[in-house]
Amino acid sequence: MNTQLKDPNDVSVGRTKEMFHRPTDIEEAVSCLAAHPGAVPIAGGTDVMVGVNYRRLRPAAMIDLTGVVELREWSDEGDAIRIGAGVPYARIIDDLGGVLPGLAAASRTVGSPQIRNRGTLGGNLATASPAGDAHPPLLAAGAKVEIASTAGRRTVPAADFYTGPKRSVLAESELIAAVIVPKAAGPQQFLKVGNRGAMVISVCSFALSLDVEGRAVGAGIGSAGPTPLRATEAESIELPWDKSGPLGDETVERFGALVAEAARPIDDVRGTAAYRRHALAVCARRALLRAWKELLCDWN
Repeated sequence: MNTQLKDPNDVSVGRTKEMFHRPTDIEEAVSCLAAHPGAVPIAGGTDVMVGVNYRRLRPAAMIDLTGVVELREWSDEGDAIRIGAGVPYARIIDDLGGVLPGLAAASRTVGSPQIRNRGTLGGNLATASPAGDAHPPLLAAGAKVEIASTAGRRTVPAADFYTGPKRSVLAESELIAAVIVPKAAGPQQFLKVGNRGAMVISVCSFALSLDVEGRAVGAGIGSAGPTPLRATEAESIELPWDKSGPLGDETVERFGALVAEAARPIDDVRGTAAYRRHALAVCARRALLRAWKELLCDWN
């Protein structure tokens, strides 16, 4: 192994410093972004480094966010949980499964244990892939994304965050600071369809959230459109909140059909548009039945 020290006058030393930055707080991080157009923030690196390794991505500079403590913490805000953008999936599963069961269920389907220990919620949002596992439960729960820049902070509903395939409202000089997710107000479900049970990009996915007190339904769709989608018509379905009894077959079938209609899928190597619509209808029916069964157990 070559242990020779670099010449301090070597221009490559200065060049390395220009290309790699490790801020210690968000203010320093967004200042770096503003000062270095084209710089790429990196936390877990599970998406960014794949692009770098395959030479699809050649960032002008990289900003390592692992030293920003605020990004790595979550806090209880009363009715909601504020999750720092750098919190990995493994902590969401371990720490927040009781209050955010839908997001925790989706987090369990992300890659391998190693990926769940490194991959972050903020990274999933920043990539904005329609197939991202975290997106449907965030949509179903009515989550908001907190975005930081040198101009301050702004909050965007998750439903308005995505603008196209792997595109979002995030400007080049902005950084995802946190995600604010309302605590579960009833049963939540997440179902994912893939060609195997784990370490797979979804063919389609679906998340359901029931708000018992508000008598509201949240429904999020993944990997079946140019962006993650809400099934707004399905969310308007009438459920027998007062009857404390089983759901009728007509209600369940109608809910599945409305979810399938909300999708905007295409044919690709993972599945056809027709299959995605069919699978989403099945997932929606199963999710509703499972959530309602859980609700009946709570009532009884």
